[in-house]
Amino acid sequence: MAEEVQEEEKKGGLIKIIIFVVAGIMLVAVGLGIGYFIFGGEPEPDPSAEVNQIIEGKDTAKKEKEDSSEKKEGEEEGEEGVIKKNVKEIPEVDTYETTYFEFPGDFTTNLKGSRKYLQVSVGVSTQYDEKVMEVVDSHQLALRSEILSTISDFTEEEISGSDGKKKLSERLMVVLNKKLEALKEFPGIEDVYFTAFILQ
Repeated sequence: MAEEVQEEEKKGGLIKIIIFVVAGIMLVAVGLGIGYFIFGGEPEPDPSAEVNQIIEGKDTAKKEKEDSSEKKEGEEEGEEGVIKKNVKEIPEVDTYETTYFEFPGDFTTNLKGSRKYLQVSVGVSTQYDEKVMEVVDSHQLALRSEILSTISDFTEEEISGSDGKKKLSERLMVVLNKKLEALKEFPGIEDVYFTAFILQ
């Protein structure tokens, strides 16, 4: 009986060792596979090479466009029974991007000759470069003061309706540009917007 127990222990011990060895080999293989998948493989392409390919692609597209337009022009001249199509090229024009700046917070002030007050949120825009908005941002304190004093010069009747809001907007644009000139800056504000307009 003692001999049977020893044989079972030897067999059980040998089986455990084999299982651990096989499991260890599998873990190493899986680890190597994952490592190769994450870190190995093809190296990442050089970004400058991608940029060059894009540029070359644009040049090739332009050449193909020119070649096809030359062919179309030749076809129009050579064939008389065919309906002629006039192909107009779109001229490359520099477009200016409108830049916006919204003053943080609301402007609240009493109206002239009234117990009511007006609360507005003001934004400005320009089609000049972003430097104009940087100047507006750097001189916010002075410009906020001008906005408040200009609004307080208007009466309740003057700002009522869309025409009144438009007049206030135009007046603020003139006042803000004059203030920027007084501060020795470029007066580039082209429009003034109200993002909130509450009369109470």
